[in-house]
Amino acid sequence: MLKDQPTVFVVDDDALVRSAIQGTLRSVGLNAETFGTPQEFLSRKRTDGPSCLVLDVRLPGISGLDLQRELTDAGIQIPIIFITGHGDIPMSVKAMKSGAVEFLTKPFRNQDLLDAIHQALERDRLARLHQSELDELRNRYESLSTRERQVMSLVISGKMNKEIALELGTSQVTVKIQRRQVMRKMKAESVAELVGIAAKLGMGPAKSDHDQNRVSKLFEK
Repeated sequence: MLKDQPTVFVVDDDALVRSAIQGTLRSVGLNAETFGTPQEFLSRKRTDGPSCLVLDVRLPGISGLDLQRELTDAGIQIPIIFITGHGDIPMSVKAMKSGAVEFLTKPFRNQDLLDAIHQALERDRLARLHQSELDELRNRYESLSTRERQVMSLVISGKMNKEIALELGTSQVTVKIQRRQVMRKMKAESVAELVGIAAKLGMGPAKSDHDQNRVSKLFEK
């Protein structure tokens, strides 16, 4: 299977429903994997490409809503489209508040399901891109030395080299060298870009060594 090929997981205890959905998805070129129980789905390793979950609300054992909560608690982020033959407003509101993409009541139009699936796959694709970018930025930050992290924090706070040197008790020449290292390792072409990178990492300009150490610990994993 190609790494970026999207996959739609379908969990429904009705074999006919699973077969019908799988046929619909294959007819438009989408890969589908079906499961009769949540346990079967949970034992399946997530794919590297974009994916989403078409999930029946009422299932033997744990319900679809229970599975949604378990996935969230486990930190597994996958867009969910709920389907049910016995839905009600409170149930649909609960599902949507918990992040579901759509809540469809059987019988539903194939096009409505396909529209929801395409929306869910796009959401997952964007989330994966964002996470990949964040992981790369974290790797760059972790490549900085302790002093370079201090310099970066002071640079994004708007301090000049002279002020940084005074605060760190070093020379301006040393600060210039460390600042260039920071820009090179973080792959930033300007201070504005460095500030943007820091914002993506959830960093704010540290006011003291204590604050800088606190920020650094966020990346110690």
